Amino acid sequence: MSVLTRDEAQTRAQLLDVHHYRVDLDLTTGDETFESQSLIRFTARAAGDTFVELKPETLHSALLDDEPLDVTALDGNRLPLTLTEGEHTLRISTTMRYSRTGEGMHRFTDPTDGESYVYTQLFMEDVQRVFASFDQPDLKAVFEVGVTAPEGWTVLANGITEQQPDGRWQAAPTPLLSTYFVCVAAGPFHSIRTEHAGLPFGIHCRRSLAAHLDADADEILAVTKACYDRYHEKFDEPYPFDSYDQAFVPEFNAGAMENPGLVTFRDEFVFRSAVTVTERQTRAMVIAHEMAHMWFGDLVTLRWWDDIWLNESFAEYMGYQTVNEACSDLFPDTWIDFGVTRKAWGYEADQRPSTHPVAPDPEAVPDTASALLNFDGISYAKGASALRQLVAWLGEKDFLAGINIHFKRHKFGNATLADFIDNLAAATDRDVHAWAEQWLRTTGVDTLRPRLEGEGTHWQLTVDRDGSRPHRIAVGVYDRDALDAPVLRERREIDVPQEAPAELAGPRPALVVLNEGDLTYTKVRFDETSEATLLWALSAVPDAVTRAVVWNSLRDMVRDGDLEPTTYLEAAHAHLPQETELALVQGVLGFARTQIADRYVTEEQRPAALAKIGDIARALLRRTEDGEEPGLRLTAVRACIDSATTPDKIASWLDEGTVHGGPELDPELRWRILARLAVLGAVDETVIAAELERDPSATGQEGAARCRASLPDPEAKAAAWSSLFDSDDLSNYLFTATAQGFWQPEQADLVREYVPRFYEAAVALGDRRGPAMAEAAGRYAFPVYAIDADSLALGESHLTADTMIPALHRKLVDQLDDLRRALRVRG
Repeated sequence: MSVLTRDEAQTRAQLLDVHHYRVDLDLTTGDETFESQSLIRFTARAAGDTFVELKPETLHSALLDDEPLDVTALDGNRLPLTLTEGEHTLRISTTMRYSRTGEGMHRFTDPTDGESYVYTQLFMEDVQRVFASFDQPDLKAVFEVGVTAPEGWTVLANGITEQQPDGRWQAAPTPLLSTYFVCVAAGPFHSIRTEHAGLPFGIHCRRSLAAHLDADADEILAVTKACYDRYHEKFDEPYPFDSYDQAFVPEFNAGAMENPGLVTFRDEFVFRSAVTVTERQTRAMVIAHEMAHMWFGDLVTLRWWDDIWLNESFAEYMGYQTVNEACSDLFPDTWIDFGVTRKAWGYEADQRPSTHPVAPDPEAVPDTASALLNFDGISYAKGASALRQLVAWLGEKDFLAGINIHFKRHKFGNATLADFIDNLAAATDRDVHAWAEQWLRTTGVDTLRPRLEGEGTHWQLTVDRDGSRPHRIAVGVYDRDALDAPVLRERREIDVPQEAPAELAGPRPALVVLNEGDLTYTKVRFDETSEATLLWALSAVPDAVTRAVVWNSLRDMVRDGDLEPTTYLEAAHAHLPQETELALVQGVLGFARTQIADRYVTEEQRPAALAKIGDIARALLRRTEDGEEPGLRLTAVRACIDSATTPDKIASWLDEGTVHGGPELDPELRWRILARLAVLGAVDETVIAAELERDPSATGQEGAARCRASLPDPEAKAAAWSSLFDSDDLSNYLFTATAQGFWQPEQADLVREYVPRFYEAAVALGDRRGPAMAEAAGRYAFPVYAIDADSLALGESHLTADTMIPALHRKLVDQLDDLRRALRVRG
């Protein structure tokens, strides 16, 4: 298959003006394939040669202006076209194959009730798996989609759908859309429908999740409506589509997809088990993120994939900011969670060899395969952080004025970085072009350090910068109160680089925190006095966002080799039992468990690290015995399970069906315990099979696959490996679950023989199953716990393989860089 290059896309955009697609899909022809017909109306501005893209199981016919084309001329995914100047029609009839990898038209059969569902994910190049198209974002057109579906199914699409007398479903014509936004979801959905602001709104899930969606429907719809109203306060352009449906679909690869009028979400957001308020907040943020795309991405679309940040950074920033504004009664401060989860993702991505500018040069994204690699912590978290810094610098009024100019100038069209910056510049006297060069065209993370000089009651603060970007930051200056807790003396804003040191009145501060409020994107360090203060008084710092900045800094210091991993654990042990912000507890415990205990301490130190995490979890359990903090208690229970080094306590919880003092075990906790017991060798196949009989759902199937792969048994490992790499039977989710279970720190010796086998197996899998499965193999099936110089050398020797597809190569570059860092931290 040929990937589309930027040059080819530019050439085709100069040649063609695409007007209209008529797409007809027949989903009644079996479980493996479906029928697809496309009628495309377009104009050639001059005579010339071009091509249309499709990836059929069978190409039955192709007619250009009613004249048949040679179907054997299909070359990979390209059917060549020779055009005369003027109007043309192209009719293509195919049989297409359903996907089991979350790409194209994904088909899923629910093991709970046997019902089947299909949905499209057409991002980048996957529209070609569903219907023929001129597949590039700047060839927008009107789409009319018709679907023949089995009796009893509901069909959803970008526009309002109606069932016809013959049983077919017809969607209303869309406004001008890029090909990758077309969406169809079909099946016996459970639907909840309402109306808001004169438009039909709906939420949908598979029937087996109906009770769970009903339980959360009020919150989901309240968030949706509040965000919709808030965006209409921010944006001059009204919502540009005829309805707003949100479908929670199974085995979805991303968090969600911004299809106009029909947003698709992974259906893990329909919670089957107890969750914390931060997990509900994440769902709200994703709802807000995808809705922001209706304007930035859908109404105004990038011209080429080098500007993907224009979609994702904007939606990421708006998602957090809008939930913070519109849903503060449910979620008081979303930026705390952003700081400890998303921002950490950006910092890590930006320090790897694979880093790239938020807005890379067009030449750095020469084709769609390379563009796919940029959907990462830089395009999302770093870009959102840069926009937040831009808002702090410009002021929100001027920022929104520039955004509204952008929408007005480019609605239903395409735009570039240059357009965006010009439109922002039209609303302010600030030099936005210089800002863009410094923030969007550079890579890496700056580091800011405080330097205090003086004596008595006269001190000067200088902020030293490693890096090149300008920053507008707040600085928190703290003294100690009578109980030795930090108390804020003053908070001031400083531009870095400074024109002159900042004068501080009073004695030497006990603590200075740079980037208080977390308004910029930078690593921060502390002077010696401040670091000592934090290690004993961190939990007493009054502002939760500031505590998030501090914890992020300690995390960076561990990763950079500036702080011993055991010292981080000691700080967590000292302060988490008193921490009041759940997002911080979850973020710190997550880093302690998955990075420090599993990767950064040596094998000899690991039992003590797990014991320390277990002590923290038990302290939190004692604190929450009164039932006042259910989210914190659930977090503590999960940490107890994950850090267990002996089976007795968690096995007793499983036997009794409850944690002593609560909560009762729901499916998520039962599978979590069972997975840990499998790692510890305390269960066998009989127990796993019994639990699967108790919970035969899709989540149960994944839990069983994870547990079976986790068993410390050579035969179990051999069977798991074979299912991963010797056949293509596993869906994307079952592959991930199996891979997650296979590698365990406790079982390094047992699976050592598989480490050298991974690379060739993963390359072959990527060649057979494509980028989504290659990325999953690199992310989840990589031998992450083989932390030694030989494993690093082995991995580096395979990076030169010419046959490795880009998605896998990028993932391995990142994994090997993490391995290199783990070795440095251990050293």
